[in-house]
Formats: sequence, C-alpha cells, structure tokens
Amino acid sequence: MGRWEPGARERLVLAAVDLFTEQGYDATTVAEIAERAGVTKSTFFRHFPDKRELLVAGQETLSRLLAEGIAEAEADASPLEAVARGLERASGEFGPANRELGPRLKAAVAASAELQERDALKSVGMATAMTDALVARGVPDPTAHLAAELGVLALKRGYAEWSEGDRGDEGGLAPHALAALDDLRAATAALG
Repeated sequence: MGRWEPGARERLVLAAVDLFTEQGYDATTVAEIAERAGVTKSTFFRHFPDKRELLVAGQETLSRLLAEGIAEAEADASPLEAVARGLERASGEFGPANRELGPRLKAAVAASAELQERDALKSVGMATAMTDALVARGVPDPTAHLAAELGVLALKRGYAEWSEGDRGDEGGLAPHALAALDDLRAATAALG
C-alpha cells in the first residue's frame, strides 16, 4: 500500500489489534504495526503518540457525541432518557469495521494489563463527558454520575453483544446499547 493512500489511521488500528492478538502487546513494535498497515513509522506517529493510544482511537469523538446526544435530549427527559439519546447519537458512528474489530479488540485487551488500564481510562473519559452533559442539564451531581456510569456500561454491553452477535442483524449498535440500558435500569430497581 502506498504511504499516501487514505485510511491510514484505520489501517493502523486494525494492524495493531491483529498484532496485539497474535504476538502480545509487549512484543509488538511500532515498526511492525506500521509495516502491517502499509505505512511508514513517521505516518504512525502523525496519528498516534505511541502504541497505547491505538486502543482509544476515536475516544474524543465518542465522548463528544455522547455529550451532544444528552444535551439535545428533550427538556423533560429523565437522566436515563437523556443518556439513551447520547447512546443513540454515538452508536451512529459505529459501522461494520467497528463490529468486526470488537472480538479481536476484546482478546487483545484481555491479554494485556496495560491495555486493560487504557481501556478503563477510556471508560472514565466517556463517563466524565456524560456526567458533565447531565449536570449542564440541571441533573444533581450524584444522579448524573450514576446515570453516566450506567450509560458507559450499557454502551460496553451493547457493543459486546452487537460485535459478537448474529451478522445478519443489520439494526446497528443502537438497539443493543438501548436494550442494555433498559436491562440496567431494571437491575437498579431490584437493588431496593
């Protein structure tokens, strides 16, 4: 592949996840990732400061979309209804490539403590964005935090079900994330 072909960022993420799965995170070098993606090392560093950051590619966009969806929810929406709007908004950005990447990414993260840590930080970033958006709507801080954490959990559970599920299901990520949020809402009611 020529170094100026489009999609370098996406190719780098796919190459890295495949290499992390095949040979482990620690054993994978930036040079190997760049070679597998068909780009130069300098192209890698134009997109990512280091190989850890490959895991959180798109985190800022995802957090922004979650917050925008919450901000745009109906004025009388409950905190969880607003989170549902955020999940719908963000889910629209997940396409077939994200679905295919899911199981491989899960395996790579499970095999590396460093990637697990980075994944946890990604979750914190999403929860913070949603909490801030809910607080801006006037939701009290503890309620906003709880709703945001449920939103993160719903997104993760929905993504896992969608990416590992039936490929004939063409409904996208949103129905899975919203169903997970409904399940979590019901589970909180059982807490007493």
